[in-house]
Amino acid sequence: MLGMEEKIKIFKALGNETRFLIFKNVFTGGYACSIDESKPKDDIIAQATCVTTIAEHFNFSLPTISRHLKELKDANIIIMTKKSNKIYIEPNPEIIKELSSCFTDLVNNYNQAFQFDNTKN
Repeated sequence: MLGMEEKIKIFKALGNETRFLIFKNVFTGGYACSIDESKPKDDIIAQATCVTTIAEHFNFSLPTISRHLKELKDANIIIMTKKSNKIYIEPNPEIIKELSSCFTDLVNNYNQAFQFDNTKN
Protein backbone atom coordinates (compact mmCIF):
# COMPACT_ATOMS: atom_id res chain seq x y z
CA MET A 1 0.00 0.00 0.00
CA LEU A 2 1.27 3.44 -0.91
CA GLY A 3 2.17 5.70 1.98
CA MET A 4 1.47 9.42 2.03
CA GLU A 5 5.07 10.33 1.06
CA GLU A 6 4.94 7.98 -1.94
CA LYS A 7 1.63 9.46 -3.11
CA ILE A 8 3.01 13.00 -2.76
CA LYS A 9 6.10 12.03 -4.80
CA ILE A 10 3.88 10.62 -7.56
CA PHE A 11 1.66 13.70 -7.70
CA LYS A 12 4.69 16.01 -7.71
CA ALA A 13 6.19 14.04 -10.59
CA LEU A 14 2.94 14.22 -12.55
CA GLY A 15 2.53 17.91 -11.70
CA ASN A 16 4.97 18.84 -14.44
CA GLU A 17 3.25 19.08 -17.84
CA THR A 18 6.06 17.38 -19.78
CA ARG A 19 6.30 14.49 -17.31
CA PHE A 20 2.52 14.13 -17.31
CA LEU A 21 2.46 13.95 -21.12
CA ILE A 22 5.31 11.44 -21.16
CA PHE A 23 3.57 9.27 -18.58
CA LYS A 24 0.18 9.54 -20.31
CA ASN A 25 1.65 8.45 -23.62
CA VAL A 26 3.71 5.63 -22.12
CA PHE A 27 0.62 4.45 -20.21
CA THR A 28 -1.74 4.60 -23.19
CA GLY A 29 0.74 3.22 -25.71
CA GLY A 30 0.97 6.59 -27.47
CA TYR A 31 4.56 5.94 -28.54
CA ALA A 32 5.65 3.25 -30.94
CA CYS A 33 9.23 2.08 -30.58
CA SER A 34 10.95 0.56 -33.54
CA ILE A 35 12.35 -2.75 -32.36
CA ASP A 36 14.87 -4.48 -34.57
CA GLU A 37 12.86 -7.44 -35.93
CA SER A 38 16.02 -9.33 -36.92
CA LYS A 39 16.85 -9.91 -33.25
CA PRO A 40 14.98 -12.36 -31.01
CA LYS A 41 12.04 -10.97 -29.08
CA ASP A 42 12.74 -9.86 -25.53
CA ASP A 43 10.46 -10.25 -22.57
CA ILE A 44 9.55 -6.56 -22.71
CA ILE A 45 5.81 -6.03 -22.70
CA ALA A 46 4.13 -4.66 -25.80
CA GLN A 47 3.54 -1.30 -24.12
CA ALA A 48 7.22 -0.60 -23.50
CA THR A 49 8.84 2.13 -25.52
CA CYS A 50 12.37 3.45 -25.75
CA VAL A 51 13.78 6.78 -24.58
CA THR A 52 14.76 7.96 -28.06
CA THR A 53 11.20 7.46 -29.33
CA ILE A 54 9.86 9.57 -26.46
CA ALA A 55 12.45 12.28 -27.11
CA GLU A 56 11.37 12.56 -30.75
CA HIS A 57 7.98 13.92 -29.57
CA PHE A 58 9.39 16.87 -27.62
CA ASN A 59 11.53 19.90 -28.37
CA PHE A 60 13.93 18.99 -25.58
CA SER A 61 17.35 17.40 -25.62
CA LEU A 62 17.77 13.74 -24.76
CA PRO A 63 19.36 14.60 -21.38
CA THR A 64 16.32 16.74 -20.49
CA ILE A 65 13.93 13.91 -21.37
CA SER A 66 16.12 11.54 -19.36
CA ARG A 67 15.81 13.80 -16.31
CA HIS A 68 12.02 13.81 -16.67
CA LEU A 69 12.03 10.02 -16.97
CA LYS A 70 14.22 9.78 -13.86
CA GLU A 71 11.62 11.76 -11.89
CA LEU A 72 8.88 9.38 -13.07
CA LYS A 73 11.06 6.38 -12.24
CA ASP A 74 11.91 7.76 -8.79
CA ALA A 75 8.17 8.18 -8.19
CA ASN A 76 7.87 4.47 -9.13
CA ILE A 77 5.18 4.99 -11.78
CA ILE A 78 7.33 3.79 -14.65
CA ILE A 79 9.77 0.92 -15.00
CA MET A 80 12.96 1.37 -17.00
CA THR A 81 14.70 -1.69 -18.43
CA LYS A 82 18.03 -1.57 -20.25
CA LYS A 83 18.36 -4.00 -23.16
CA SER A 84 21.56 -3.78 -25.11
CA ASN A 85 22.04 -0.11 -25.97
CA LYS A 86 18.40 0.96 -25.46
CA ILE A 87 16.39 1.80 -22.38
CA TYR A 88 12.75 0.72 -22.50
CA ILE A 89 10.03 2.35 -20.44
CA GLU A 90 6.73 0.86 -19.37
CA PRO A 91 4.10 1.86 -16.84
CA ASN A 92 4.25 0.28 -13.38
CA PRO A 93 0.85 -1.46 -13.28
CA GLU A 94 0.91 -2.18 -9.54
CA ILE A 95 1.35 1.49 -8.65
CA ILE A 96 -1.29 2.55 -11.19
CA LYS A 97 -3.77 0.09 -9.62
CA GLU A 98 -3.02 1.47 -6.16
CA LEU A 99 -3.54 5.05 -7.36
CA SER A 100 -6.80 4.03 -8.99
CA SER A 101 -7.91 2.41 -5.75
CA CYS A 102 -6.92 5.56 -3.84
CA PHE A 103 -9.15 7.72 -6.05
CA THR A 104 -12.00 5.21 -5.91
CA ASP A 105 -11.83 5.29 -2.10
CA LEU A 106 -11.82 9.11 -2.12
CA VAL A 107 -14.92 9.23 -4.32
CA ASN A 108 -16.72 6.59 -2.27
CA ASN A 109 -15.90 8.39 0.98
CA TYR A 110 -17.09 11.68 -0.51
CA ASN A 111 -20.33 10.12 -1.69
CA GLN A 112 -20.98 8.54 1.71
CA ALA A 113 -20.18 11.73 3.59
CA PHE A 114 -22.39 13.93 1.43
CA GLN A 115 -25.35 11.69 0.72
CA PHE A 116 -28.52 13.65 1.07
CA ASP A 117 -31.99 12.35 1.62
CA ASN A 118 -33.71 13.48 -1.57
CA THR A 119 -37.10 12.21 -0.38
CA LYS A 120 -37.56 15.29 1.87
CA ASN A 121 -38.71 18.12 -0.38
